[in-house]
Amino acid sequence: MKILITGSAGFIGYHLAKRLINEGHEVVGIDNLNHYYDVKLKLHRLADLGIDVYEIAKGKMTIQSSISSFRFIKLDLKEDLELMEIFQLENFEIVLNMAAQAGVRYSIENPQTYITSNIVGFANLLEACRHYPVKNLVYASSSSVYGNTKSTPFKTSDMVDKPISLYAATKKSNELMAHTYSHLFDLPTTGLRFFTVYGEWGRPDMAAMLFAKAIMSDKPIKVFNHGKLSRDFTYIGDIVEGILKVMNRTTDNNNIENYKIYNIGNSEPVNLLEFIETMEDVLGKKAIKEMYPMQQGDVETTYADVSDLINEFDYRPKTTLKVGLSAFAKWYLKYYHKKNILVENEANKV
Repeated sequence: MKILITGSAGFIGYHLAKRLINEGHEVVGIDNLNHYYDVKLKLHRLADLGIDVYEIAKGKMTIQSSISSFRFIKLDLKEDLELMEIFQLENFEIVLNMAAQAGVRYSIENPQTYITSNIVGFANLLEACRHYPVKNLVYASSSSVYGNTKSTPFKTSDMVDKPISLYAATKKSNELMAHTYSHLFDLPTTGLRFFTVYGEWGRPDMAAMLFAKAIMSDKPIKVFNHGKLSRDFTYIGDIVEGILKVMNRTTDNNNIENYKIYNIGNSEPVNLLEFIETMEDVLGKKAIKEMYPMQQGDVETTYADVSDLINEFDYRPKTTLKVGLSAFAKWYLKYYHKKNILVENEANKV
C-alpha cells in the first residue's frame, strides 16, 4: 500500500517507516525536524532510512531515499495548503500520524507550541483525509489522557475529561476531533493511547535515555516522587507490531465502526526503581540516585488494559523489560560511542 507517516524522523515514526519499507510498502515520510530535542538524532534516523541528510541541510524539501520505496518531505502540519497539495498528488491509502509536540513537562512552559502542533496540525490532517479519503487514519494519542485516574488497569471506557497537563488535553482533543470527522464524513479513524514507549533510537527526554546518559556520565538520576512511580513500559517493537495490526482494521472488515480508540501497552506496570535496577544491570554500571518530590503534571501509575487489542487482533506484547532494555543498551552504547555519521554543522543548518 501507499502509506503516509507523519513524524517520520521521530522515535515511533522512524521504526514504523523501517518496518513498512521492509514489508514492501511505499512510504512517504513527513517531519518538521523541530528542535525540541537534538536534531542530529532525527537526522541519523533518516540517514538509516537512506535519506541524504546533507540535502536537507541545503534546504531541499523533498528527498528520495536510496531505498526506492521511501521519500521524505520536510513539512510542518500547520502548513495546510502544502499538506493538501501532497494529499492531492499522492493518493495515500493509509495515514499514520505520529507527529506531535511531545512532552508532558515541556507543555507547562510552552503551551502555544502544543496548540499549534497538536491541534492545528491535526485539524489540517483531518481536513486532508476528508477531501482525499483514506482507508484508515491511525493517530497517536497517549496514556496521559487518563490523568489521575485511580482505577487500574486503565480502560478506554474510563472517563478522561480531567487532563492534568496541556499535552494530555491536546491528545484528548485529537480524539474528540477524530470522532467528529468519523461521524460527519465517514472517515475511518483509529486512536492509539501509547504507554511509555522505550527502545533503540528513543527520545532523549524519556526515562531510558535520561537514565542511561546519567549512569554512563557518572551523574545522578532524578527519581521523582521518591521512586513511588510505576509505568507500563512498552518496547518499541511491540508498539510497531500493534500499529500494524490495527492499520488494516477497516480494510479487513468493512463492518467495523469508523471511530475506535485502543490502549496499546505492555499491561505490566514496572516500579521506577526496578526499571533503574534493570538499566544498571544491562549497562553494567550503578546509578547515582537523587530523590525528588512529584513533578507537576505527572501521575503515579500508568497501566494499560489492552483487552480490546487482544480480542480483536490477538495483540500480545512479547518483550520483557530485561530483553527490551538489553537491546536498547546495546544500541545506546554503540550510537553514543562511535563517530557520528553527520558533521555537527549540518544539523545546525536544518
